[in-house]
Amino acid sequence: MTSGKFYDICNDVVDRCKLVLINKNTEYATDDVLHNFKVAAKLEGITPEQALAGMMAKHTVSIYDMIKSAEYYDPAVWDEKIGDSINYLILLRALIEDCAAGME
Repeated sequence: MTSGKFYDICNDVVDRCKLVLINKNTEYATDDVLHNFKVAAKLEGITPEQALAGMMAKHTVSIYDMIKSAEYYDPAVWDEKIGDSINYLILLRALIEDCAAGME
């Protein structure tokens, strides 16, 4: 793969991830984009980061299942799964920042 093609893939993935995060924010969140993780944490008696990890695990298992499978998956399916994982990691980073800000 050429570096130009790789650069195009990187840009495409980042752009798609941003779009999904923006669209999901309006669908799931309140004024606090991390609301669902914080509420889930309270319901389960765990930290918001642990709540996120539990939700992210479903996506990780799905990717592992696809990788281990001999089945063909359309690139759009891969894009969705990979994007979900990237977005959960971005949200984890936001939770870490939010927690650090709360400790100041």
